[in-house]
Order: sequence, then structure tokens, then C-alpha cells
Amino acid sequence: MDQVDVRAAVSRLHGRVRRTPLLPLGLPQAGTRQVFVKAESLQLTGSFKVRGATNFLAALSPDVRERGVVTHSSGNHAQGVAHAAAAFGVPATVVIPEGASELKVRRTEALGARVVRCANTQAAREATAQRIAEETGATLVPPFDDVRVVEGQATVGVEIAEDLPNVANVLVPVGGGGLSSGICAALAHMAPGAKVIGVEPALAADAQESLRRGRVVTWPAERTTATIADGVRTQAIGALNMEILGSRLAGVVTATEEAIAAAARFYATEAGLVVEPTGALSLAGLLRLLAEPGADGVELADGPTVVIASGGNVDPARLCAIVTGGVA
Repeated sequence: MDQVDVRAAVSRLHGRVRRTPLLPLGLPQAGTRQVFVKAESLQLTGSFKVRGATNFLAALSPDVRERGVVTHSSGNHAQGVAHAAAAFGVPATVVIPEGASELKVRRTEALGARVVRCANTQAAREATAQRIAEETGATLVPPFDDVRVVEGQATVGVEIAEDLPNVANVLVPVGGGGLSSGICAALAHMAPGAKVIGVEPALAADAQESLRRGRVVTWPAERTTATIADGVRTQAIGALNMEILGSRLAGVVTATEEAIAAAARFYATEAGLVVEPTGALSLAGLLRLLAEPGADGVELADGPTVVIASGGNVDPARLCAIVTGGVA
């Protein structure tokens, strides 16, 4: 984690991203435990992803940045890169797999990026983006497996530690591992006593298996794409992310599709927040740990607990179905 320069990212992002609020969450199941939500759903572009993308572009030399950037993403990183590129006045191309949220596709295009579609596998995403980078001279912005991206996401952890110095637990969704490893890196220095707990859908629990085996395990796309949490449909966590999470993450708890939908429904109907299924993962994980202490080998520490609502970009039809009691 020593390679992650969190303070440099804080400086680069000052005035370029939104400092999101840490809001008390009235959760009956928590009893006397204080629970807060870090509302990254209120971030620019509706997701934490703009932090890593902006930090990556800010760290590039001007001559390299001017040649443009390319990335691959199911939607939130796409918007983050498109927003950052527009802010720096450089072109962006984004490879988005078929099956991604059409809302996220439209918003990426609205930010000025060129969108290229590809097959719904990690290999197709990476190969298409790499080809475009080679053809155009653009710089590839990795979605999660890059120190500059991790540094940007780490600023979420910085804000949590500053706003809640006695934080005991932070629950975070895990896809490729950029956000979770960034928060681990930040809290290792700023709140070393806090537990960082990952949450994955049971249908896409490749990170949980990877951490248990001590090596990166890849799940097939037909498995990971079955979850409604489209932001964590990655087939494997990154190598850098695995290195950080392996030494700092307290464990990964899984959530069912019904639990994820119920958490998103709670945000919408009880907390006044629009949170996409991926963003509701951490709350679903907390609710499981409150109901089943020690689930998946994970124990909550006593004390204030933060769940991260990582994004709020959900198609209206899906949100309507979730709010009215479905899984969608």
C-alpha cells in the first residue's frame, strides 16, 4: 500500500470532484449502533468513479493527455472518464459491453465521449480498448487495476476518516477492487483500527473466492452478468487491488439478489436517496451481518459503521420495479 499516494490525489482532486456527505442512516436493525451512509450517489456523474478517472488524467503530462484517452466500462467508470476528459478538454473513447445500462450509455455520450460497443466479456472489453489505444495514440485508463485510479478512489476513505475519526467498520462494494483497495489504503494510515469489509453479490463473488484462495480467480461472464448489480460484474479483481485487499480487507460478505433489491428499496423509500443496485450492496451486506453475525467468516467491530452508496445511476424502469417490490 506504500505505493498509493493518497495525499497527492487529494491535492489533484481539490475543486474537481464533490465532497459527498456522510449521512446518518436510520436503520432499525442496527439497534444502538450508529450507521452512516457515504452518499457517493450524489457525486458528480452519480458515482465515485469520477474520482479515480479525474486523478488519472490529472497525473498525465499535458502532451500525453492531449492525445486523448480510452477506457472500457459497464457505465460508471465510462461516465467518470468522459467527465474528466471533458473537464480537461481532451477526446475520450469508451468501450461499453452489450447489456450495460442504457441510462449509463446515454449519459456517457452526453458528456461528449465516443461510445464503442463490444461483447459482454472482460476479454472483449480489454481487447477492444487496447486496439483503439494503439490505433489512436490515446492513453488507456484502467477501470481499477492502476495506482492512479486507486489513489483517486482512496479519497472516499480520506473523507470518511476526517468526518468520522472513530469509525469502526466501513462496508464497500467490490467489483474490480478499485474502491475497496483505495479505502483500505486511506484508512490504513488515517483510521488503522477500522475494519474494511467488502460486499459482493452471491452471483458474482469472484473476489471472495480470490481472497480465500490467495490468488486472483476469474469467474465466467455468464455467471457474473447474472446479477442486477451491473457495476460489479467484473470477472476478476485486479492484481494491484488483490495485493492491497489481501493484506488489509477484513473479509467479503455476499448478498442475494433479493437482499440487494431490498437495500435499494430502503434507500429510495426510507432514506430519500436514489441508489443503484451496486450502490446498495454495502447496506445489503450490513443487514446480513446484523442478522447473521459471522456470516461468511466476517464479524463487525463495535462502533460507528459506514456503508458506501457507491452510485445512483439506475434506469428508471428498474428503480420503479425495485421500489414496487421486485428484483428487476
